[in-house]
Amino acid sequence: MAKMVRMVLMCQVSLSKRFLKPRGREKAQEANCAYAIILMALFWCTEALPLAVTALLPIILFPLMGIMEASEVCIEYLKDTNILFIGGLLVAITVEHWNLHKRIALQVLLIIGVRPALLILGFMLVTAFLSMWISNTATTAMMVPIAHAVLEQLHNTKNDMEQGGDNPTFELQESSPQKEVTKLDNGEVIPAPLEQKPQKSEEQIRFTQGMSLCVCYSASIGGIATLTGTTPNLVLQGQVESLFPENPKVVNFASWFGFAFPTMIILLLLAWLWLQVLFLGFNFRKNFGFGEQEEERKQAASQVIQTEYKLLGPMSFAEKAVTVLFVTLVVLWFTREPGFFTGWGNLAFANAKGESMASDGTVAIFISMLMFIVPSKIPGLSQDPDKPGKLKAPPALLSWKTVHEKMPWNIVFLLGGGFALAKGSEKSGLSVWLGDKLTPLQDVPPPATAFILCLMVATFTECASNVATTTLFLPILASMAQAICLHPLYVMLPCTMSASLAFMLPVATPPNAIVFSFGGLKVSDMARAGFLLNIIGVLVITLAINSWSIPIFGLNTFPTWAYSNTSQCLLTPPNSTMSTP
Repeated sequence: MAKMVRMVLMCQVSLSKRFLKPRGREKAQEANCAYAIILMALFWCTEALPLAVTALLPIILFPLMGIMEASEVCIEYLKDTNILFIGGLLVAITVEHWNLHKRIALQVLLIIGVRPALLILGFMLVTAFLSMWISNTATTAMMVPIAHAVLEQLHNTKNDMEQGGDNPTFELQESSPQKEVTKLDNGEVIPAPLEQKPQKSEEQIRFTQGMSLCVCYSASIGGIATLTGTTPNLVLQGQVESLFPENPKVVNFASWFGFAFPTMIILLLLAWLWLQVLFLGFNFRKNFGFGEQEEERKQAASQVIQTEYKLLGPMSFAEKAVTVLFVTLVVLWFTREPGFFTGWGNLAFANAKGESMASDGTVAIFISMLMFIVPSKIPGLSQDPDKPGKLKAPPALLSWKTVHEKMPWNIVFLLGGGFALAKGSEKSGLSVWLGDKLTPLQDVPPPATAFILCLMVATFTECASNVATTTLFLPILASMAQAICLHPLYVMLPCTMSASLAFMLPVATPPNAIVFSFGGLKVSDMARAGFLLNIIGVLVITLAINSWSIPIFGLNTFPTWAYSNTSQCLLTPPNSTMSTP
């Protein structure tokens, strides 16, 4: 820790010397802001302090350094994007609380089947879909035990068929085996050795590894599809709103979904093919369950899923109510201000410019408040068991006690710290300085620029939090785009998505750590599978940013709203068309 403090102080001195030579106080502010960013980057990468605590440093540093007033900094910590995050999480917590996500997962697995290749595909589709709406960590924590239970049943069935024995019903929660004991004449008790489980074959071990990795990888991939699916997406929206306040809400739920959902589908299918080849081999006939004795194994594994589904019982009133509210939320998000037709926000709640005054955060908070109002049982009054003679109303779908237990409040501060850094870079002039230094990049073709930046971000996010990665990189990328007259979203969108490509290391993201903790995987297994998947992800994102994202965001022109913080592009007519990247 002492070495880190000395390194940070030396960095501040060198930055001050570098910036203070030409223009006095103005350059001093740029140096101070650069020092604050480097300090926070070091703390975020090393986790010397909790991430959320590090995110509070701008409240202290920026006022004392003369960059921004404390009142200006504090406003950044509860922007509309934070409200959207809170509202989306409240809905996700309700879905988890009533086990609706587990019902969806088991139902889809029953439909798809349990042949090896299809089983991996089924788990990937279910995990990716759930991760679009709820935390990828919670999704992984739920799906991994189900996956291992099905695999255990498949392996037990195969061993029993080979040995001619019976196959007992397997349950997700197994009781610990009881030890048999032998009592000697002198009273000493000697425990008998536990019955050894049959050793898994190399084929079974590889199938287990592939199944484990498919869950954590699809959780990360699924989160990129929606604006609320993972925190870096919200960081992007907040940074765009902060750095370009004149933009016409260009990044909203509908526009992001149109860009990210096809990308997620392509990447998910390619990941499925890669994992199938890596862990199941090229025998596709066997992978799809057309070999001998596969039917009995398929039925045995399917029985595990059916048993777990039956344990959930019939769909309750609470689950039905949550489903209706959840579908309503998604529909309202898509139709508020989609861009390609007039949404309800433009019609009923328009401002002077015809833009919707209600935001995606407004919708999320509205639906989440209904969760606190709608009862969890069919409305009616029943006797209160604790107070005889008094009536008691059924509890609501969501209670504040549940929220307090499950809400990750630290992410709210982490988001706010990122927005404060972006605003401080703008106020201090650091963004303009960085843009000036990056002007030589205008000689590099835009697709090559985007590809190199995506690789850099994907590499960095393996060692640092994806939220910290996007928080540090996005303001710099925005300045670079303004300096070379490139649409800011052309580099900000793919780099934000690349921050979710953390596939190589167990510490890169919580889903990887959860899967690794279950055992059966080595770091080399994850690194080998994740390395090529990172390359595939960057290539797919590069394809997306150079094809269907161009009409969605108008990436072939430099937008007028990006002129607010730059002067280099004023020589270019506002509506001139750039060469299509």
